[in-house]
Amino acid sequence: MRERKRRETRQRITETGLQLFIANGYEATTLDAIAEASGIARRTFFHYFKSKEEIILAWQGALPNAVRAAVLERGPAASPLATVQAALIALAANIRPDVAITIIRIVRSTEQLHAGNQVKFLNMEQAAFEALRELWPEERQRDSLRLAAMASVGAMRLSIDVWADDGGQKPLTEYLQAAFARLGAEFGGKAA
Repeated sequence: MRERKRRETRQRITETGLQLFIANGYEATTLDAIAEASGIARRTFFHYFKSKEEIILAWQGALPNAVRAAVLERGPAASPLATVQAALIALAANIRPDVAITIIRIVRSTEQLHAGNQVKFLNMEQAAFEALRELWPEERQRDSLRLAAMASVGAMRLSIDVWADDGGQKPLTEYLQAAFARLGAEFGGKAA
């Protein structure tokens, strides 16, 4: 019960912080404003986060688990590469553009967050690989599964960058599908 309440409070602070970053801008949003809007004391904020940068990192930290679950949900019906790609496209379809574009802009402006963003992608790649290993446990496929995870998450990274540079004018899924098609064309296989 206590742990559940702690997780709920952490989630509420994260969501509130993100909403305030979108509404007021990252720099203009204070810890006091986040604490007040979250219904907690400023001191309580520090039991959950050390800084407002950690709110962004917390949001990003949830993505590897989402990737893992999405890959496992698809099962081994398609190829490993197609499985990861379908999982990433499904996740991208649920991303709120306003939140994602704001976070990308914030991440690009802060060195600590930029480094955390790189770690997020590495963790997403590892999560995809581990999920693929559960679906295809044969040791002989290990390197192919790792390559499928790396290539798919790499295509997602590129898609997100281009999408953000375009201001999110089209759905992220369109950028992903185009990247996966290029991946297949460049390497002589069907990507999706």
